[in-house]
Amino acid sequence: MRSEGVASSTPVPPKGPVRSTPSPASTPEHKKVDAVQLLKDDPKVGAFVKKSLGKPCAADEYPVEVTYASLTGSTSPDVIVNVMTCADSVGIGSYVYRKHSRTKLGYDNVYTNEQPSVSAAVYKGELEVSRQTYERNDKVCCPSGEDVTPLRWKDGHFIEHDGYHTDYSKTTVDGATPGDGTGSEG
Repeated sequence: MRSEGVASSTPVPPKGPVRSTPSPASTPEHKKVDAVQLLKDDPKVGAFVKKSLGKPCAADEYPVEVTYASLTGSTSPDVIVNVMTCADSVGIGSYVYRKHSRTKLGYDNVYTNEQPSVSAAVYKGELEVSRQTYERNDKVCCPSGEDVTPLRWKDGHFIEHDGYHTDYSKTTVDGATPGDGTGSEG
């Protein structure tokens, strides 16, 4: 006998081991960097971001996300660093560093974006920078949309191409508008 009902929207976990980092076969070897120290030592990093890295959020955990990927054609993986606020994990800075042995840091800052709600990631081998957009009454949890800018490495710097904007729905699964408490749109 078969039981019918509402399908779950929870994704089924894949079978086998789940990897949180790319397999060594898919990315070049990388040596982990101290991203917090790299940011603190970088004169291109703004005072607000440096101040936010003054102390960890909890224990020894800083609000920093680090990705290693080949974006600039260097023989070593580039380092993509996102800095967020401790309180609500809103992006406050995104940076890309390229390995360079002639600088004091050992890395050159080849991309900086310190606009609020910024986040950088790698998508199809390119840098993709997204920024949440907010309308006047939006809460931090509930942006109105997102601007996405893909960037390609060309002639020693990143060049923007084919960006797009997405407007988010303001209705939740149960029909409520975030923050209205009524369960339906007004």
